[in-house]
Amino acid sequence: MSELCFLTIAEASRRIRERSLSPVELCQAYLDRISTHDGALNAYILVLHEQALAAARQAEAEIAAGKWKGPLHGIPLGIKDIYDTAGVATTGHSALCRDRVPPEDATTVRLLREAGAVILGKTATWEFAIGGVSFDLPWKPARNPWDKTLDPAGSSSGSGAGVASGLCMAAMGTDTGGSIRSPAAWNGIAGLKPTYGLVSRRGVMPLSFTLDHAGPMCWTAEDCALMMQVLAAHDPLDPGSANPGPIDFTSGLGGNLSGLRIGVVRHFFEKDAPADTVVVDALEQALGVFQKSGAVLKDVSLAPLETYYDLCALIMGPESFSIHQKGLTGTPELYGALARVRIGAGAFISGTDYVNALRLRAKLVAQAAEVMKDVDVLVTPTRHTPPEPLGQYDVNSGRRFYTRPFNVLGLPALSVCSGFTGNHLPLSMQIVGRPFEDALVLKVGDAFEKATPYRQMRPELREEAIAAQ
Repeated sequence: MSELCFLTIAEASRRIRERSLSPVELCQAYLDRISTHDGALNAYILVLHEQALAAARQAEAEIAAGKWKGPLHGIPLGIKDIYDTAGVATTGHSALCRDRVPPEDATTVRLLREAGAVILGKTATWEFAIGGVSFDLPWKPARNPWDKTLDPAGSSSGSGAGVASGLCMAAMGTDTGGSIRSPAAWNGIAGLKPTYGLVSRRGVMPLSFTLDHAGPMCWTAEDCALMMQVLAAHDPLDPGSANPGPIDFTSGLGGNLSGLRIGVVRHFFEKDAPADTVVVDALEQALGVFQKSGAVLKDVSLAPLETYYDLCALIMGPESFSIHQKGLTGTPELYGALARVRIGAGAFISGTDYVNALRLRAKLVAQAAEVMKDVDVLVTPTRHTPPEPLGQYDVNSGRRFYTRPFNVLGLPALSVCSGFTGNHLPLSMQIVGRPFEDALVLKVGDAFEKATPYRQMRPELREEAIAAQ
């Protein structure tokens, strides 16, 4: 049964539609695998056994009656525990909200249910999507399935670990400074931060109103595209929601890259914040794959990486503190120490600095748009190192990875696995597009995955004791 848990959405969907795979059988396989392995991984903080099986039975009955809804019908998913789920606790992985039960689904959760997806449970996150690896919370932090002593990255830590280890076929994550792409990188999966506003954030616990993005985390870029077909919908009740019109995220998949212009932002990873040699080597090999596919490479320059990092901090700090001011001043003891410090720091950023940051942001958006007149996508590594030891997160290390610029710019950015270290730890690269050209970004990621063997490798999970921390 466990082999079912390593199907992609595309593969499982075809079999479900052909009725050679039962949604109930598929759901049960995942629930069994969660029961066997999640005690060591902590990818979930809540598993919805009965609700998931009921949804799978409903999907099976609908498909048998000729009412197939599309590629997500009967597909088992995990939901990061900052997405509201009607009648089911949504805690933000925090003691402050451990008894919070929302009455309605987040818009994205509703869309997934309407598409026939099966919700397996709520996945672990950094506290309120910012608290880092913390051991002073009601739930343990998620672990990396490639090596359980290592960090799965965050903040969508459980979603990344769950997809990589076959505990869900796909999952929802959120990304304010890299929280989809970082765990995608360190868990060796595909994760898309869509164009700002393309996916509704209504019903998702906010961290930063102007930097938050919601998006899919899957084993492949193709699966991310299938998820986006459902998730990308204008939401008039989300003030940040965009309405670019219909986008077909799957039509370009499988197409060739001949003539594609790729801009390599070398100064990010060679000068501004040098990446480990193994990361750079993997990227150079990936660029070679693109060249063999007919793409044209060109080095390009944006603002220094540190400028984006500082700008992101100046914007996120006041926005996150404004959201949590009541909780931090009234019941600070209900926050973990790391979240309390990181969010509380926003209280010391002045209104003047915040406004000036927004003004500079507009200039950087214009600069990036000018650069991307000459290239179709940008490429960088996602993280500067392979996965690092669990619990050793340094808040300053964000200056050394390459995700935050594209939250500031609001551009679509996809992380895909670019190879492995000698000891079988995943490496990654980031593919970035123009606003609302998410489909092209997914096409490029899909082409790379299909030209390389990396999607054939999965972590081997064993029953092993994990020392208490």
